[in-house]
Amino acid sequence: MQYLLVALGGAIGASLRHFVGVTATRFGGPGFPWGTMTVNILGSFVMGVIVELVARRLGQSINMRLFLMTGLLGGFTTFSSFSLDTAFLWERGQGTLAAVYVVASVVAGIAALFGGLALIRSLT
Repeated sequence: MQYLLVALGGAIGASLRHFVGVTATRFGGPGFPWGTMTVNILGSFVMGVIVELVARRLGQSINMRLFLMTGLLGGFTTFSSFSLDTAFLWERGQGTLAAVYVVASVVAGIAALFGGLALIRSLT
């Protein structure tokens, strides 16, 4: 049942991501990744709201959290999870580790993307 909740939330989140991406590009133009930036910032904000309100204050079930956080926001953007992980490290007084996590994730993620591009380009 939990996998179905995550899948349903993910489908909704991915659809919302597409809508926001198209809308942001329509308003901002195609010369900058407005859609991705908008989704990442909005998703991070919503993750903060959900964690504080739904998980901490209202004490919702694990199923509700899986649907909203893993499914919906996971389909909308994984950047929100990255932001939440960073915030948790920071709030635990692990500022240095949070900074290392941010820099390593961004640099390694971009490097991995270029690595994937290079691999496929070398094979074709």
